[in-house]
Amino acid sequence: MLEKNKNFKKRNNDTPIINERIPFPEIRLIDVKGSQMGILSLDDALKSAQNEGLDLVLISNKSNPPVCRIVDYGKYKFNQEKKAKEAKKKQHNSHLKEVKMRYKIEAHDYQVRINQALRFLQANDKVKATITFRGREIQHANLAIELLYKMAKDLEHVSDVQQAPSRDGKNMVMILTPKK
Repeated sequence: MLEKNKNFKKRNNDTPIINERIPFPEIRLIDVKGSQMGILSLDDALKSAQNEGLDLVLISNKSNPPVCRIVDYGKYKFNQEKKAKEAKKKQHNSHLKEVKMRYKIEAHDYQVRINQALRFLQANDKVKATITFRGREIQHANLAIELLYKMAKDLEHVSDVQQAPSRDGKNMVMILTPKK
């Protein structure tokens, strides 16, 4: 039975292949300054990288022949991580925020809900407007629909209706998305 090495780490797919680990016999080499040195054997390319005191990094294995570059691997890896972090920072995942109310809402309370929804929409989040019914209030579903359409009209300058008002058990639900 084979013994597993606990210190063995699986290679991350994002990690570039460097130096002797490059499996191709011939490569296209780009030097430190960014100029092409032509197609060389792997041994010649490794010697060129060692003469410069730098590493040979596989940039693209899809092309024919594969492209390698002579770079300082530590600096290269740092820059790649920095770019990935910046890209992740600029990403915004849209969330679904909920605004709950009753169909018999007072004007001031309604305005508070509108301001909440406006704040969520300006943060690029979707808004789920929910009206809850208790007991026999479900008979007044038409008033809830009117209220949801009024809300959609009040927020039409910043939002679009993704899902029209619909009944969901004892709730009436409408979903608004921010305008592009």
